[in-house]
Amino acid sequence: MNTRRRMSRRVFLRGAGVTLTLPWLHAMTRARVQAAASDPPRRMICINATLGLHTPNLFPARAGRDYELTPYLEPIKEFRNDLTVFSGLSHPEVDGGHPTELCYLTSAPHPQSDNFKNTISLDQYAIERLVPDTRFGSLVLASSHNGLSITRGGVPIPAEQRPSRVFKNMFVDGTPAEVNAQVARLNQGQSVMDTVLGEAKDFQKALGKQDQQKLDEYFNSVREVEQRMIKAQEWARRPKPKVDAKPPVDVVSYVEVVERVRLMIDLMHLALQTDSTRFITFALNGFNAVPVIAGVTQDWHNLSHHGQDPAKLAELRIVEVQQMQLFGELLAKLKSTKEEGGTLLDRTIVLFGSNLGNASSHDNKNMPIMVAGGGFKHGQHLAFDPKKNPPLCNLYVQFLRRLGADVNAFGSSNGTIPGFEVA
Repeated sequence: MNTRRRMSRRVFLRGAGVTLTLPWLHAMTRARVQAAASDPPRRMICINATLGLHTPNLFPARAGRDYELTPYLEPIKEFRNDLTVFSGLSHPEVDGGHPTELCYLTSAPHPQSDNFKNTISLDQYAIERLVPDTRFGSLVLASSHNGLSITRGGVPIPAEQRPSRVFKNMFVDGTPAEVNAQVARLNQGQSVMDTVLGEAKDFQKALGKQDQQKLDEYFNSVREVEQRMIKAQEWARRPKPKVDAKPPVDVVSYVEVVERVRLMIDLMHLALQTDSTRFITFALNGFNAVPVIAGVTQDWHNLSHHGQDPAKLAELRIVEVQQMQLFGELLAKLKSTKEEGGTLLDRTIVLFGSNLGNASSHDNKNMPIMVAGGGFKHGQHLAFDPKKNPPLCNLYVQFLRRLGADVNAFGSSNGTIPGFEVA
């Protein structure tokens, strides 16, 4: 084996027609933290309303448990004891208006800078730490545009916008030929890994002790990939769950936002109910067009830039009350589903908020944030001083711990959220 490759900027290992770049300095070690087999699984849904929520209509005037309902909390008042409203939180160094959608679940700073590089999103980090034994690691969904999930390498994961495709992937079995083809592809992948690892072991012999240790770490991560491929092979042969639901018919026009979101809500519920996945992200995308909502006549994006115009604020309120009603529909489905002495909502952390604190001015501070379910003590408004800029990622750390991950930090966190506790 030629040791000169050790000094090059990139080292490649080749096998079965596939070239693998060896990440010399960034080998990944993953810790698995799994609950006992008898424990019901915990789950998480993260939703971002990308054109914001007008916070004067959302945030209560008083903090604590005796707050008065606001126009946006009125549609979900039946879930008052199942959710917490947060004001004053933000991602401290995330700025730039709409591009911060990319950072909603990552907190990577300054997304408009020339050297911006995103970081792993909350859902994908949870998957790395917990390694759930489900058909899908996560579902990345969007109502009409881009999604929220980001890989460890900082690359956005394409979001699925077609409910019919999500349904088919989860619940429709392929023909025997299709299943066999899938298994064959997985088998081919395993043989590629075997070949690459064989060459890598030969290459390792020429390295120093420190580099051998780094390469061992890389081998461990490759072996995990190999194990997941074997697990995927097993899943390919298992029958998909049967559900008493008709396949959805896609709503083609993206301006039919209510019906499009409603279909996705149905699928989120089915996905968790069947344990097809435990992590879902959903971008409730705004757009530069008039949404099909009674009483709305103006472009949604234009309404979000209201400039305190009363006519725009009136129509914006209609749009955003509709979003809150849809949020309530999701909570109702989760709460009505019984599961091992509790409900699906008890086992599912549901985050609903926006990357924009004030969409009209493109301000990213004081983000509108609500959290429902997940086994936390709810029924309160936790208000913090936005001038002190407490990190939203402190809340994310508590999510990860509740899910079962032994972590002390994530993103821009510097602690936890006082007053937000497990029930």
